[in-house]
Amino acid sequence: MLIPHPLLGLRDSQEFTYLGDASLMNRPDPVADNAEAAFCDYVYLRDNPAGIHRELWYHEQGDRSWLVVTRNTVTHEILGAELAADVNLRGSK
Repeated sequence: MLIPHPLLGLRDSQEFTYLGDASLMNRPDPVADNAEAAFCDYVYLRDNPAGIHRELWYHEQGDRSWLVVTRNTVTHEILGAELAADVNLRGSK
């Protein structure tokens, strides 16, 4: 599987480490009234969607950047990738 790195072009997925759902970028507020329950959900409850999904990948054997990769989990087709820092600046979904 080839990942279209926004800075380096197509890279083999073996250069990357998969972290999981890109929604992990949206950490709960640690001072909120429901912080304990929110962090419990954040750490332990994960969706396992079939279809288009946004995921976090770390370019471990490359420039050590974090990417948000949009991938179809059924076909493994990569639809796009962007730097996680850019997604975070815009506010991730």
